[in-house]
Amino acid sequence: MLYFIVNHTSATGKCRNVLKKVIERLSEKGEQYKLFKTKYEGHASEIAEKLSMLPAEKITIIVIGGDGTINEVLNGISDFEKVRLGIIPAGSGNDFARGHKIGTDINEVVDKLLSNHSADNVKRADIGRVCFGDKGSRLFGISSGVGMDAIVCKEVSNSKIKKILNKLHLGKLSYIFMTVYTLFSMETTDISVDFGNERRTIKDVIYFVGMNLRAEGGGVPMAPDALPDDGKLTFASAAGIPKWRTFLCLPVLVMAKQKWLKGFDIYPSNYAVIETAKPMILHADGEYLGQFKKIKFECLPGMLKLLN
Repeated sequence: MLYFIVNHTSATGKCRNVLKKVIERLSEKGEQYKLFKTKYEGHASEIAEKLSMLPAEKITIIVIGGDGTINEVLNGISDFEKVRLGIIPAGSGNDFARGHKIGTDINEVVDKLLSNHSADNVKRADIGRVCFGDKGSRLFGISSGVGMDAIVCKEVSNSKIKKILNKLHLGKLSYIFMTVYTLFSMETTDISVDFGNERRTIKDVIYFVGMNLRAEGGGVPMAPDALPDDGKLTFASAAGIPKWRTFLCLPVLVMAKQKWLKGFDIYPSNYAVIETAKPMILHADGEYLGQFKKIKFECLPGMLKLLN
């Protein structure tokens, strides 16, 4: 049995078209399945938790939706040894699917999922966890960070512009518009970072992010060399750079050539604890988590069983 968690409002209705194609393909293959459609924020987590508790040795959950829905499912799974997770991308950014090299041809994706499900062919993938505030924590599949990217994620999630651009199939542009605006309007701050075997003080931080995959924000390669199965996160930062210069560097960042730029740094590590001079906005997979001064990022190696 396949269990589908579907966010039919993802990407302003794009998911409905994807779901129609998936159902047609499943019918052609004579596959048994159950559909669960999300009805409100956090519902995907509730569904995933209940499915994880079913009395079976193996549970296959397939998400049809975007990165936000995938994040909810990750945070709802209560038994990662039991659950096999499949992804059919239907969001505006689809960074998780892209990072795991999941294609966009729906029939091909479905066929591959069915084949891997039948053969119990899974790929072990890392998951990140961020801890914050008074015992708060959140799992993430793509990234978690503070500063510019976190502010952009918060603003885009509440933006009417994104909804309009999604209808025009230009959802990625909302991240670009908001990034430029945020860069010139945000305040920078200093942070202290403990990587376990090394401590650093980073001045005038524009962003600091722990990447599990190479790109976030609709395909921006914040950590071009990051891998989803290497047992560590790749921390990326931009700091101590005039904002006008940072703006001019954005095309270089998009081209994944930032390692040649002064002020853009990469730190591979399995964890990092940061303390900030003032509370900073924090996100996980684009979901706003609040503002905090002390945050811990860590990698959970090979925790996810991915049908891919």
